[in-house]
Amino acid sequence: MVSGLPRPSAVPSVDPVIELRELTRRYGNRTAVDRLTVRVQPGVVTGFLGPNGSGKSTTMRMILGLDAPDHGEALVDGVRYADLSWPLRAVGALLDAGAFHPGRSGRAHLAALAASNDIPGARVERVLRVVGLSDVADRRAGTYSLGMRQRLGIAVALLGDPGVLLLDEPVNGLDPEGIRWIRDLLRGLAAEGRTVFVSSHLIAEMALTADRLVVIGRGRLLAETTVAELVAGGDNLEDAFLRLTSQVTDHRGTDVS
Repeated sequence: MVSGLPRPSAVPSVDPVIELRELTRRYGNRTAVDRLTVRVQPGVVTGFLGPNGSGKSTTMRMILGLDAPDHGEALVDGVRYADLSWPLRAVGALLDAGAFHPGRSGRAHLAALAASNDIPGARVERVLRVVGLSDVADRRAGTYSLGMRQRLGIAVALLGDPGVLLLDEPVNGLDPEGIRWIRDLLRGLAAEGRTVFVSSHLIAEMALTADRLVVIGRGRLLAETTVAELVAGGDNLEDAFLRLTSQVTDHRGTDVS
């Protein structure tokens, strides 16, 4: 359990959800995300899968308002991310584990973010314990290993006790123990009724972590289903994923993820 703080947003919501409606993003003559319509539900871990260059990171950036869609919209609790009253207390996100000042300590980084969103300082110490960084919290974050930076990024995502979590490749840099810890954490957060949306290129790990899957290729929705349904034909998840995406994989250029 990592709860203990109210989760206000711009509008009340019993079931916090992520809703994508005809979401589209183009870069020049390349369509990175193509009319993507998805509803990510609370209470389960939803894995976000697709080949390199399929539009996963672009989609997550649009949910967080970092990129503007050319068409359609991305909503959290029925509103755009920019319209949330207290963003960190509604949505916790990890897109870039290096998004901190390298000369600032992990504790100071979290304290500054907490102050900006009116989050009690005690919450900083709580999330440091949850992610296992209490003993190194006063070290400069620029000295952290990749795995420690990932843990700090997850601490930021948990800081506001949000109802929605959006994590891009959260197990990068973690050892097997850390990967299992992330798996248990995500499933525990979903069991509390939160909406957990996580992208990964580790298909075998998604088979152990996710309940539902959203699979895209070249920016288009290929499947929105459960893990059980996708592997119902007898394949493992990796084989089912490769079969599903084989017709849309483009090995020529994967600069847009």
